[in-house]
Amino acid sequence: MKKGILYGVGAYVFWGFFPIYWKLLHHVPAIQVIGHRIIWSFLLLIVVIFLTKQWTEFRATINFKILRVYTIAALLVGVNWLVYVWAVNAGFIVETSLGYFINPLLSVLLGVIFFKEKLRTAQWIPVVLAALGVAYLTYVYGRLPYIALTLAFSFGLYGLVKKLSPLGSLYGLTIETGILFIPAFGYLIFTEINSSAAFLHTGITSDLLMVGAGLVTTIPLLMFASAVRSVPLWVAGLLQYITPTIQFLIGILIYKEPFSHNQLIGFGLVWIALVIFLVENYLANRVPVEPLPEMGEG
Repeated sequence: MKKGILYGVGAYVFWGFFPIYWKLLHHVPAIQVIGHRIIWSFLLLIVVIFLTKQWTEFRATINFKILRVYTIAALLVGVNWLVYVWAVNAGFIVETSLGYFINPLLSVLLGVIFFKEKLRTAQWIPVVLAALGVAYLTYVYGRLPYIALTLAFSFGLYGLVKKLSPLGSLYGLTIETGILFIPAFGYLIFTEINSSAAFLHTGITSDLLMVGAGLVTTIPLLMFASAVRSVPLWVAGLLQYITPTIQFLIGILIYKEPFSHNQLIGFGLVWIALVIFLVENYLANRVPVEPLPEMGEG
């Protein structure tokens, strides 16, 4: 179990520091970054499957029903990745962290809507508090926190689809990136033809970072997959808050994004909601919250 916890902490810390990695590619359009992330992730995952001698088993899992389900998952994770990378490089790291703080509560609400799950009275309190926090931030910003909500909804719906999906994280992400591979590759070829491509045109460091996008996507995924097999769900549930906490601190302390007292009130309502949510679930079930889906942490 200790090894599993270490893998889990490693995965969430890795995801937490993603903003720094994507900031290094701030000069590359987000859609090109995501194109490379998809391509190199898919190729690396295929290599992992071959090296672990799972190719025959993996190929046997692919059928029309699987492709239909994972096409939806692929579109959702693609939107999540694109919005996240764009937001980080546009100076909205703090707002992206809000999306992942909100996500567990949104997942509960989606469970009520789609699976007719019943919430205890005390469970509605954090949901309402989080909604009040978002409403207050909407008032402060003068607009909906659309980045946070897009990330929360895309990732929440992604988790919903994954809940209905039969495959594990390795096979699932391989199929998802495989579905996105052809449009991503086609787009990058188009950018090369019209002379707007960044790859091979902005220096070796940028090229290595774009190729490395596949590696930084796959490493925490495999660590997470190892962790969830050996740690209780309540532990994994607590660990998931490492990621948005690190992202929030990076936005404030490293990139000096503005964070006013009014924003603190809105975020504070969401944080209080999460504390109530975790404590109530722990006392009721000893399983506070299920872990985030296997991928999507930006």
